[in-house]
Amino acid sequence: MTSLRLSSIAAFAVAVLALNACQKPAGASSKGGATQTLAQEREGFSTQLIKQQSEDEAPPAPPPGVFKLVAYPSPAGNLAAYVSPDPDDGKKRPLVIWIVGGFSNSISEIAWAVGMPAENDQSAAAYRKAGIAMMYPSFRGGNKNPGHKEGFYGEVDDVLAAAVYAASLPWVDPARIYLGGHSTGGTLALLAAEAAPAGQFRAVMSFGPVEEVAGYGQDHLPFKVGDEKESRLRAPVEFLGAISAPTFVIEGSEGNSASLEELRERNRNPKISFVVAKGQDHFSVLGPSNSLFAAKILGDSGPECRIGITEAEIQAACKKAAQTDLPPGLERR
Repeated sequence: MTSLRLSSIAAFAVAVLALNACQKPAGASSKGGATQTLAQEREGFSTQLIKQQSEDEAPPAPPPGVFKLVAYPSPAGNLAAYVSPDPDDGKKRPLVIWIVGGFSNSISEIAWAVGMPAENDQSAAAYRKAGIAMMYPSFRGGNKNPGHKEGFYGEVDDVLAAAVYAASLPWVDPARIYLGGHSTGGTLALLAAEAAPAGQFRAVMSFGPVEEVAGYGQDHLPFKVGDEKESRLRAPVEFLGAISAPTFVIEGSEGNSASLEELRERNRNPKISFVVAKGQDHFSVLGPSNSLFAAKILGDSGPECRIGITEAEIQAACKKAAQTDLPPGLERR
């Protein structure tokens, strides 16, 4: 089931990226910047959904000792999540909240998948293997959760609620909560960073996001993409200045680099770093970069985040991953 889901996510993401490159959504701004923060512009606004979508599949039980299935409170109600178990050693650990790609709003076996090639490791297992606590939140409308999918609107509130829950865990250092995501997960991570209060995230890692959610296309979104306000409040490019945490936006030159370049062009926030890895694609940068970030997070224990990452580091990590033999039966997607 895990392999099928992973290949579906990969194929779906490629199709979405192609769609995004071919169309500019009606009602989405392409020039100028926000005069208010994302949180300010969302005040008093209620999204209008043109279709109500939810999933009726409960989250599978995780392997004992790897993750616990928990319910975290959000404005939509209690939502399912996988969280690292308490090591019961009295120490507080950094924690990474990871958002997988796709449009399901659900969590699955991807969180503990084994044997995945480093060049296409969408599990972000590098953090767990390094001894860093992890949380994989599901969102409204997924996994039999209350509510409906809102297409990157209410889900932002869910991410922030997940961070509050993570900070309350006795084995987690509340000052060292990191947020990461890939593809649509990277887009949601950017939006959450733009809406988060200062200090909620130590750093944010966004892999392969888009500059405007409406570019994913009406078929994949539950709101009217032609509505300027609805689309604007889901466009990371409009609110980059609101980000207060060090944020890294990463993509391969053979992936969705056009969106990264649009974000870079519009950005005036020194907190945000953009890295395009030449010759890499939407997936090959993921596993190697997460391994780099895991090592950096372990050393990031000072009063302020001092993490940085360069293309040269990513290329070296990708080269090492490419030289690793793939397990039998697994192919790079």
